[in-house]
Amino acid sequence: MTRKKIERTIYLEDVPRQQALKQLLSHFRMPREVEWLPTVKALGRVTAEPIYACLSMPHYHASAMDGIAVRAEDTYGAHEQRPKQLVEGETFEYVDTGDPIPAGYNAVIMIEHVQELGEGKVQIIEPATPWQHIRPVGEDVVSGEMLLPQGHVIRPVDQGALLAGGILSVPVVKKPVVSIIPTGSELVQPTIDVTPGQIIEFNGTVFAGYIEQWGGSPRYYGIVKDDPEEIRAAILDCVRTSDIVLLNAGSSAGSEDFTVHLIAELGEVFTHGVATRPGKPVVLGKVEDTPVIGLPGYPVSAYLTLEWFVQPLICHYLGVSVPKRPKLEVTLGRRLVSTMGSEDFVRLNIGYVNGKYVANPLTRAAGVTMSLVKADGLLIVPPESLGYEQGEKVTVELYKPLETIRKSILFSGSHDLSIDLLSSLIKERDQDRQIISSHTGSMAGLMAIKKGETHVAGIHLLDEESGMYNIPFVQRYLKDEDVVLVRFLQREQGWIVPKGNPHQISSVQDIVDKNLIYVNRQRGAGTRILFDSLLAQNDLSVNDIRGYEREVYSHLNVAAAVKEGTADVGLGIYSAAKALDLDFVPVADESYDLLMSREFYESEGGQLLLAVMVSEAFKIQIEQLGGYKVKDIGQVVDLFSADLF
Repeated sequence: MTRKKIERTIYLEDVPRQQALKQLLSHFRMPREVEWLPTVKALGRVTAEPIYACLSMPHYHASAMDGIAVRAEDTYGAHEQRPKQLVEGETFEYVDTGDPIPAGYNAVIMIEHVQELGEGKVQIIEPATPWQHIRPVGEDVVSGEMLLPQGHVIRPVDQGALLAGGILSVPVVKKPVVSIIPTGSELVQPTIDVTPGQIIEFNGTVFAGYIEQWGGSPRYYGIVKDDPEEIRAAILDCVRTSDIVLLNAGSSAGSEDFTVHLIAELGEVFTHGVATRPGKPVVLGKVEDTPVIGLPGYPVSAYLTLEWFVQPLICHYLGVSVPKRPKLEVTLGRRLVSTMGSEDFVRLNIGYVNGKYVANPLTRAAGVTMSLVKADGLLIVPPESLGYEQGEKVTVELYKPLETIRKSILFSGSHDLSIDLLSSLIKERDQDRQIISSHTGSMAGLMAIKKGETHVAGIHLLDEESGMYNIPFVQRYLKDEDVVLVRFLQREQGWIVPKGNPHQISSVQDIVDKNLIYVNRQRGAGTRILFDSLLAQNDLSVNDIRGYEREVYSHLNVAAAVKEGTADVGLGIYSAAKALDLDFVPVADESYDLLMSREFYESEGGQLLLAVMVSEAFKIQIEQLGGYKVKDIGQVVDLFSADLF
């Protein structure tokens, strides 16, 4: 059989996001199907119609207290100096909370206010009022009363009211079925046995989780290779059994991006490309009157476009409003540049520093899933903006509870695996507190402390003139600031090399002599400063180093570059080499210390950080990483006892 050729189209539109959504929703009325569920199984479901009580609650006059039922008029005149006696069976009856009120009685006196005399007689010293301490019929619910309106998401308390009102089953909107079709010849099911060129298919699991959370019923179709006929068959199969169909990847304009062509061939395309960053190459269309959405392959783009277009479709089907996230005004800790013409969606870390909420952007790459995992909030930069300056106030949507953000410890500066251990142990002691870390390098961390943009900075800055770590830099740049430098770790820096050290690297001179490829840390990183110092000591220039210009932002990134073979060597810490099963050639021991404002040091969060640092649990875990010494950990350095300048 001759396959129909798919013509490649490069052009993508720049339709405003809200306009594209409005057009998408206008094409579908999506008639809702109704199903009946037992009330006890209906948690989280959406009512399909108003629900009315079959029973009153309570359905009889009930005692609200333990005591005696009386006729109020029989108690009139009772006084402390003129007690009244009542006789059981004649003028009172004993009742417990919830008991029916005996016929002829209209009030309850609490047992605490009754003096029992024996032989069926009691004495009271104050009169009752009609209907006191009685729950009348229908006090809570009256038969025929509306309990829940249509389009209401059933909560636990609603289930209780329904059951009390005699509603044993409820009509709910059937969950819309959303089929998920991952496409790509490079995709494989999750496994640890992957080879270069293979990509683990995980977007489908994320989509399914979101769809379930939003009230839909996800149906995972399975991986479909980049073959137009196979994708076409999958689309046709799914549109006949689903309410919404998602295709993941293939939505852009590459040679194997078939989504837009197949939707156009089988139905209609409304939009191909929206004016957003990330998320531009989305496809919105229909096949056989079923919405078909082509989501980008990059994870961040995919998850954002899923939220923009699929969540509203599900909510539209269910008849509920799209939920909105809480918002917060924050101060930007760094300058943020945007491009006019597109909405920019920037993931942020947020911390409460010096009485204000400070936000710093995470990586904006569309393929970095961890930027969403780590994000505290989302900033939407409008299309008419070129961005914001450092210190400018902006409003962000929150991904995490405000209390968690307020108690988080913002960490900036040099990367170290020990910071993750600290964060985990801190969270064990206080569930609402964690360390939010940015791997900005030692100098950037030091300057963040100076600008009041972070709580803690990890630094390991070698001063060539004095041979000292950290103290000279704090004296030079923060001499007028009230800061505290706390001894943290002594750690080994060295050459991270492949297993067996095949190039027999022992010095920086070996890298030059053997013309090896080096992977560098970013400008301002303490490791970069150490490497530049080694070059100067050996009368070498940066031009002598192949790969000097290649920058990565953590010790693990250095180790990963060596592991995958794109670099022969990099300078980093022992624990990173150990984590990736690489060899390590020691170069120097360095002081990796924590710098913080005195205000934070003396705060509850600062003292918790210090307590965890010096704990035996932390020391044990650090020893397991290897390459560290904790001899002086927790000691405060006397910064200005000596004048070095």
